[in-house]
Amino acid sequence: MSTEAIKSSLEGTWVSLAPEVRPSKNPDGTIKPFYLSRVFAYRHDDHFELTVMNFADPFGKVAIARIEIAGHMQWRGEHGIAPGAQKVDFIADEAYTVTPLVPPFADAFNKVASVGYAKWEVGKTQSIFGKSFAPFGLSEGHNFLEHDLVYVAHDLLFWGARNVDGRGFDTEENRPTNLQIPMARKM
Repeated sequence: MSTEAIKSSLEGTWVSLAPEVRPSKNPDGTIKPFYLSRVFAYRHDDHFELTVMNFADPFGKVAIARIEIAGHMQWRGEHGIAPGAQKVDFIADEAYTVTPLVPPFADAFNKVASVGYAKWEVGKTQSIFGKSFAPFGLSEGHNFLEHDLVYVAHDLLFWGARNVDGRGFDTEENRPTNLQIPMARKM
């Protein structure tokens, strides 16, 4: 399938099949589970929007934060994981916001991400676009970028599986080499 055909099949909105788990790191470097669901929208002009809901539990019953990202995708060529898979860089060059949904999450942000932000409050969205934001490893003046992959098969959208040691996709060397749980086309 050509890149243009993949882009065409990608157009629309995709949603998580169920709550998902990712490895993340505690401040001391130990691995902890990170539960989420995703809603991803792609347009033909390589524009994307992603909403990630974070949960405290594996069943997605207690939402703790909402993250919204908008930007563009850069297509980097074939990925060896499966025929038709493509290397893609996601660049948050339009928007990046965070909304704490429970008091402990807002309290944590007030301790580790207070400089340059209003007081973090439950239900109050703040832009972290172009700003330093230590909890996500963002530095001022730099757009969030992930070196990922895209694979569409059987009307399911796969991205790369997170590295089991919690490393992000912040470099080409950290680009994923496996597929994660897919998203389904929203009807």
